[in-house]
Amino acid sequence: MKMSLFPKNEAATRSVRLALAASRIALACALMACAAQAANPPGGSGWVSTDGPNQPMGTAKGIHPGRVAWDFDPKAALWNGTGDWWADANNNQAAIDQMFSKTIRCVAGEAADAAAWKQLFHSFNQRRGKGDVGYAAGERIAVKINENNTSSHADTGEINASPQMVLALLKQLVNQAGIAQSNITVFDASRFITDNVYNKCHGQFPGVVFVDNCGGDGRVQATYQANAILYSKDCGLARGLATCLVQAAYVIDFAVLKGHVGQGVTFCAKNFYGATSIASDWHKNAHDYFGAKADGSPSYMAFTDFLAHKDMGGKTLLFVMDALYGCKVVNGPPGPKWNLPPFNGGWPSSLFASEDGVALDSVALDFFRSEYPSGQDLRYSDMYLHEAAQANNPPSGTVYDPSRSGARCLSLGVHEHWNNATNKAYSRNLGPGTGIELVAVHAAPAK
Repeated sequence: MKMSLFPKNEAATRSVRLALAASRIALACALMACAAQAANPPGGSGWVSTDGPNQPMGTAKGIHPGRVAWDFDPKAALWNGTGDWWADANNNQAAIDQMFSKTIRCVAGEAADAAAWKQLFHSFNQRRGKGDVGYAAGERIAVKINENNTSSHADTGEINASPQMVLALLKQLVNQAGIAQSNITVFDASRFITDNVYNKCHGQFPGVVFVDNCGGDGRVQATYQANAILYSKDCGLARGLATCLVQAAYVIDFAVLKGHVGQGVTFCAKNFYGATSIASDWHKNAHDYFGAKADGSPSYMAFTDFLAHKDMGGKTLLFVMDALYGCKVVNGPPGPKWNLPPFNGGWPSSLFASEDGVALDSVALDFFRSEYPSGQDLRYSDMYLHEAAQANNPPSGTVYDPSRSGARCLSLGVHEHWNNATNKAYSRNLGPGTGIELVAVHAAPAK
């Protein structure tokens, strides 16, 4: 005899069917919630910070303390989405060269490029305790670029260092700062310097040395000094540092403005990760203490160690941010375009520079999180800046000493958030203060 799943009573049958339907709906909702949580884990996306506008912390660095120079020229980035974003036809080299000139002069507060570089070297050497001296012939300078989205020397359509930006910097170093080509090294020890960067720059400056992970095709293969960075907290991060970095007297940290899974953004501080002895296959590398805690509570941050280390942030003459195109995520082609004024539906087409790496990353983060408030893993992505600005007494209580020298770090720079995305004003823009000064050189009145 067959038994029915439903009672013969019609009302009872209806009740059971409604209950089953409700269960199906509940199950579907639960599955949808699980899928949403997997895509956006709690604390994993959306901008949240523990500090509000214009609350500076730390000690500002530089000739003009806390100054971040910003140039925007919509004529520089011309890519319309077809062809290669990095092709010469899509980038105005003359405009990019001029952006570098204006930005460098603004950082140093000088009217000429050569004078600006002279001031930068003198300022840096004074801060390092070397006295009021400038660049000395024979001293090496290492330029850390970001070629993260590469697997060979072949060109790629993904976001990486702009060839035109790198060339513009080399023009400045050779023609204005007077540094011999053979004393300049452009490197990304963890990745591959693509042909578009190498060919363009090598063609004009054949004496410049290019170092990448595998070498060949005119590049030099990276070597490492073992146990050069010991970190302030025991972790699984790579401890070797690129020899070209260790041997350099000066460093230029040349980052790309873009997002990153796990830690929200990848700016100047994280750019130094590519100078450590990691594998070119990122799956094989540890990423300990990169992202902030989901609840925003203070913790040790490895990026602070990068800014604090004597051969990394400690040697950095200038922090530079390539924001010619930018990208919401870590890989893929540039984009989407920016709606934030003054970009108004175009590319950011910008260049930022500062002697203060904490200040520069703070400004870049304000631009990024205002344009992409739902950026991946963006919550509390300023935590490493809080730690760096207050490295002498950080919120986490960490004793920052990445060389294990026994000497605790001092403040590594100044951090704050602007007042709003329209005015973009920091404390020094609003009057005498102790925080950041954002100087928009493109907004200066014509002489």
